[in-house]
Amino acid sequence: MQQDILINWSPQETRVAVIEHGAVQELHIERPLERGLVGNVYLGRISRVLPGMQSAFIDIGLERAAFLHVADVWQRQPDGEAPTLARKGEPQRPIEKQVFEGQALMVQVIKDPIGNKGARLSTQISIAGRLLVFLPQDEHVGVSQKIPGAERDALRARLQALVGDRSTGGGGGFILRTNGEDSSDAELAEDIAYLRKTWARIRQAALRLPAMSLLHQDLDLLQRVLRDLVGEHTQGIRIDSLEQFQRLRMFGQEFMPAAAGKLQHYKGERPIFDLYSIDEEIAKALGRRVDLKSGGYLIVDQTEALTTIDVNTGGFVGVRNFDDTVFKTNLEAAGAIARQLRLRNLGGVIIVDFIDMAQSAHQEAVLAEFRRQLVRDRVKTMAGGFSQLGLVEMTRKRTRESLAHMLCEPCPACQGKGSVKTARSLCYDILREILREARQFNPREFRVLASAQVVELFLDEESQHLAGLSDFIGKPISLQAGSALGQEQYDIVLL
Repeated sequence: MQQDILINWSPQETRVAVIEHGAVQELHIERPLERGLVGNVYLGRISRVLPGMQSAFIDIGLERAAFLHVADVWQRQPDGEAPTLARKGEPQRPIEKQVFEGQALMVQVIKDPIGNKGARLSTQISIAGRLLVFLPQDEHVGVSQKIPGAERDALRARLQALVGDRSTGGGGGFILRTNGEDSSDAELAEDIAYLRKTWARIRQAALRLPAMSLLHQDLDLLQRVLRDLVGEHTQGIRIDSLEQFQRLRMFGQEFMPAAAGKLQHYKGERPIFDLYSIDEEIAKALGRRVDLKSGGYLIVDQTEALTTIDVNTGGFVGVRNFDDTVFKTNLEAAGAIARQLRLRNLGGVIIVDFIDMAQSAHQEAVLAEFRRQLVRDRVKTMAGGFSQLGLVEMTRKRTRESLAHMLCEPCPACQGKGSVKTARSLCYDILREILREARQFNPREFRVLASAQVVELFLDEESQHLAGLSDFIGKPISLQAGSALGQEQYDIVLL
């Protein structure tokens, strides 16, 4: 599997596309104004300690002071036990005995500021790598709880061997992330070295910089490309900004030399995303319908709780019989669905409704192809078999906002419903509202402000009903089209 990575950079937005076999498989977008603070490490100064709330306010250089609760204060445990945060139900030292006003304290943001509330902090620092999480104040080597229990002991033993003797090897604890389950020893060793280097830089900055300084910011998208996206199959990383190319090369040479060697500065006249029509792919990925080469199509619906994907034969009529047509459509859909999951970054529970297949051999072949395609996904996925209703249930880990949530917002006309009432339905709503108002008030005239479509229908097909209501209430009803009004928006003015 050959892979290319294209990076389109501008001051307002960074866009990254992962290309495999000439087609876009993943899209990553980051806007500087929308970057959160979670993961950032600061050298803060305690401005206030509140014993009654068992909390402290800490100035980290933001508009509002950040918030540290006693439960988020890292506490050293007795010898032989791993350091930990105070746990619910266990005795804990009061916060006023652990910190004091004016104290400089290294803290990490664990929750972004919201509204009038400041950021929430912790004094336990954790640094995320591609495969591992580093806990520099800890001595514990662990494995993610999401990795099955049968494999956990073997993985922990491998990791402990790589970490080595912590008394001479730099210290600190490590937790293996779920996406590190199948990693080689070389990949894990590279991540350990990167994380320890990062922690050394944070400690040096804490000794050099004054309080209220940013010591470490979580990697931006450009840097995460080298850390998370580059692998042995990556042929090249092309970036269209010379300044960012030079910055990324310096970062890579220090932390990830193998990945840095694949960087290239794109100097072509055409916009870099035009090479693979990526903007067109983005537009398609925001739609519900995905056309297949055979003539079939997918319908993708994303909701709050889950995502549903429906497979349809469409215009594909096949060459032999109906069973063969259905089977070939489902096989093609299996690859297309796996690609759409990555392209749209869909996460959580996903229900796939393949076209019903009469033969169990066809079901097994489609399921095998689907799972084979999912193996290429760097995000953790798990797919079950066909249910009694012919559905395939699967999960995909949520890593970031989906493409639609990042680029779109609810339609102001339909408020996210995906549909609006017809003009005729709105006409009847307005007639009922006028009748309701006429029973409570006695104006000289009723004036209806509505969209052009509704007003046009009142003047044409619904004119008889409007005239009948006017006669019934004994008041004139006038119409006025509002160019700025959506189809479901209207107002009734009493004159």
